[in-house]
Amino acid sequence: MANHRARSWIIPFLAFSMAYTSFAGAPVDAEQVLGKENDAQTRTPSRLTLDFDELEIVRPPAGFSAALTGGGPPPSWEIRKDASAPSGTKVLFQVSSDATNYRFPICVYEGWSAKDVEVSVRFKPISGQVDQAAGLVWRYQDPDNYYVVRANALEDNVVLYKVERGQRSDLKPKGSWFGYGKAAEVPRGMWSVLRVRAQGSHFDVWLDDEHLFQVEDKTFSEPGRVGLWTKADSVTAFDDLSIQSIDAE
Repeated sequence: MANHRARSWIIPFLAFSMAYTSFAGAPVDAEQVLGKENDAQTRTPSRLTLDFDELEIVRPPAGFSAALTGGGPPPSWEIRKDASAPSGTKVLFQVSSDATNYRFPICVYEGWSAKDVEVSVRFKPISGQVDQAAGLVWRYQDPDNYYVVRANALEDNVVLYKVERGQRSDLKPKGSWFGYGKAAEVPRGMWSVLRVRAQGSHFDVWLDDEHLFQVEDKTFSEPGRVGLWTKADSVTAFDDLSIQSIDAE
């Protein structure tokens, strides 16, 4: 009889102890708690490539917002078909040809924000009397505060700038006190690849497969969005925008 009473309370006690241990001490699988579908919706991917082929021919394209640093009329970013597209059949164009000199059209991708990031894009300068420029923007806070590296087919050079309170100033490559970016052939009417890797205060720049220079600057240390950029009357095409977060490295 005594053994029967002992078993009657020992078994519930053991069950309670096991449940408590599982609740208080065992690791919890977030996917089991939240569900894989919900987790996938809330997690920002570490790498993303946009080739623009899935986007409708509208302006600005879905998922992007248009902005402008400086003066002149608003920019005109739109998806168009291009037989020379590096991938697929559609590319992103900046087609406004207003010649205001201090005018910088921007197209910001809304679905991404990071501090340390590697970004690349294929670009094709098409026309422009004032400039034929293509740029990559990162740590974008607003139209007056961000970093940008641009390639220019009229000047045949690549230069990295900061735009702070709406004022653009070039940042000197490491080891150069008087240099203005770096001279590099930027062919007109042909596709090239511009790439930047931003980690902490260090920014490395490539054109195609050539590493051009490194810049160091601490003006913007907060996470920000990424985007594309042109200048003045530059009509430029973009394709295969690749974004990779390196915040965790």
